[in-house]
Amino acid sequence: MDKVIDIEERIPTLRERRRKRTNRKFLALLFIFLILLAALIYSQTKFSKIQSITVVGASLYEESDYIEASMLAEGDSMWSFSSEDTEQAISKLDWVETVAVDKRWLTGVEIAITEYPSIGFLEKENGYQKLLANGHAVELPVDNVDGPIFTNFENPETRLELSTQLEQLDSEVSNMLSQLLLTKGESSSANVTIYMTDGNEIRAKLNSLAEKLTYYPSLIAQLEGGQKGVFDMEVGITFRSYDDVYGPPKEVGEDEETEQP
Repeated sequence: MDKVIDIEERIPTLRERRRKRTNRKFLALLFIFLILLAALIYSQTKFSKIQSITVVGASLYEESDYIEASMLAEGDSMWSFSSEDTEQAISKLDWVETVAVDKRWLTGVEIAITEYPSIGFLEKENGYQKLLANGHAVELPVDNVDGPIFTNFENPETRLELSTQLEQLDSEVSNMLSQLLLTKGESSSANVTIYMTDGNEIRAKLNSLAEKLTYYPSLIAQLEGGQKGVFDMEVGITFRSYDDVYGPPKEVGEDEETEQP
């Protein structure tokens, strides 16, 4: 015989389940309300604002220049900006190689900068500018010239080719560069005259500069008695002493005419 379930006996159980379900909903709504209230209060306090912006790696320009480029300011909301958007804004600066923007703790922002390294100094009519590895000439005055000087490299594409070639040189050769003079043309195959710190002169093509200069240490090792002259590397590699190229040095007063009494 089937057991008959008394509905009246189940009513207290149903009521208890309904009460628990109602309590769970109430607690969930209360929790959400408290979270929203806390977020609202937090957004009105100084702990939701940028209180410090630090720049790491700045050398060519002041930290304030990078902060200005970031379009951030102390007092702005920590959550109103995107690190990715800020990185894109700063990376538009021609001298910036890499940039990373991180939110530090609750109120700090750190901007980590890597600038393109300097490869030398571009000679201008009124002085010098630092020339970077990406071919960009920094428009800031230079007080101390402590690297190779680049003359007549006004074309940005030519400067980029120059930096590409110099990047391939080892330090032994690059440290011997004193001045590079663009003598003819502005394309990658332009003619270049190089004055070395050891007193020699090199004539070469820009687009084969790194390939030819690789041999320079072994070439000067073959010169006799400290001989100096011109290495022509435009096609092959040949050497002529300065006496052969320019003639022997003249004695003092050799060109002066003797006065007749």
